[in-house]
Amino acid sequence: MTQHFHAVVWIDHHEARILDFNADDVNVDKVTVKHKATRKQSARTGKASWRESEDGTFFDEVAEKLAGAGEILIVGPANAKLGFLNRLQKKHGAIAEHVIGIETVDHPSDGQLLDFARSYFRKADRMLPQVD
Repeated sequence: MTQHFHAVVWIDHHEARILDFNADDVNVDKVTVKHKATRKQSARTGKASWRESEDGTFFDEVAEKLAGAGEILIVGPANAKLGFLNRLQKKHGAIAEHVIGIETVDHPSDGQLLDFARSYFRKADRMLPQVD
């Protein structure tokens, strides 16, 4: 469960890094997949690959860590971020409502991820209606 309003999750098929933060503080959490990659056979081409399957248990564990966040940014290098968003929408609708963006980001350090997220949220917050 997050302690701050803003949260960013960097996710691939092996791990997720969750940073919840405000202007002065950041909390970092990490969730890793509990199983190893499996070899998959493509029905269309017949070729084998090491493509990761979507792990619902892994996605659910990440979702639990995001509970309580006011705004969530999902980032990652490949299609796991989309699989995670789909899982949120199907199984964790209350959390999915707080997702304000999804972006492609390679493999940043925690500091780079925090800088990216702060910049993203500054721009996103400026686009919100201003209250008098």
